[in-house]
Amino acid sequence: MTTRRDFLKAGVLLAASSGMSSRADETMLSRVIPGTDEHLPVVGLGTWQVFDVAGSEGEIEARRQIVAALFDAGGSLIDSSPMYNRSERIVGEVLAAGGLHERAFLATKVWIDGRDQGLQQMRRSAALMQTQRIDLMQVHNRRDIDVHWPVILELKQDGFIRYAGITDYRESANDALMALMRRYRPDFVQINYSLIERGADRALLPLAQDLGIAVLINRPFVEGRLFRAVGGRDLPDWAREFADSWGQFFLKFIIGHPAVNCVIPATSKVRHMVDNAGAGTGPLPDDMTRRRMIDFTENL
Repeated sequence: MTTRRDFLKAGVLLAASSGMSSRADETMLSRVIPGTDEHLPVVGLGTWQVFDVAGSEGEIEARRQIVAALFDAGGSLIDSSPMYNRSERIVGEVLAAGGLHERAFLATKVWIDGRDQGLQQMRRSAALMQTQRIDLMQVHNRRDIDVHWPVILELKQDGFIRYAGITDYRESANDALMALMRRYRPDFVQINYSLIERGADRALLPLAQDLGIAVLINRPFVEGRLFRAVGGRDLPDWAREFADSWGQFFLKFIIGHPAVNCVIPATSKVRHMVDNAGAGTGPLPDDMTRRRMIDFTENL
């Protein structure tokens, strides 16, 4: 089976033979968080599954290298959740091990029913991540949002939370999420969006722009489906004008949408983090090229 490792190895060999320059030394693109003057780098790091580890010295060091690669490339956002089992604790240990807390934009979620339970969970998330303040607190998959939202706003007023958000990972939830966007006007929403999951194009992303809501993107590779779809294929010549790998091709389609603030692919490999971060540098596909990317993917 062709894997992302195979694609990256082939890409390195091609670059070496063709004289292709790396984008690693370029500055990562950032986009302003609506309503503020704060810029957020366009590539971050998700922690679902890949940070859910026991926390041995080797596991912490491997993930410290991943986080350091993100930061060295100019990224900052790390996204987690209590639903991800041990991930919040590992994030905290990794940042502490590298002295990296000051470089991180920490996003996590509340994922429980009940006001007191939610408050307790949010406080525990901060303790696990070893921080006094959470940059972005999100209601995970809209769970008990009518109860949690006023609490989040209170914590934001108190300075414990900087930004408030709502998440879902399913296109089928877009209509419900848009209703919540209109009702609560969150600072952020987090949704799925990719070359083969483009439902947000129809209304959600335009609504986010209209309302001034920042957008985070999860599932950019659709759990590896996109890599499997291009198995055995070379990156098209026309795509090499803006991407050095299939991973960057997939991510740059997402970043090419002006409503997107940051995409958060998860990885447990430093080389994948470096490749992902490369999608935040160099030229982005324009509207015509993004249409070509869609046509190419639909014909695989």
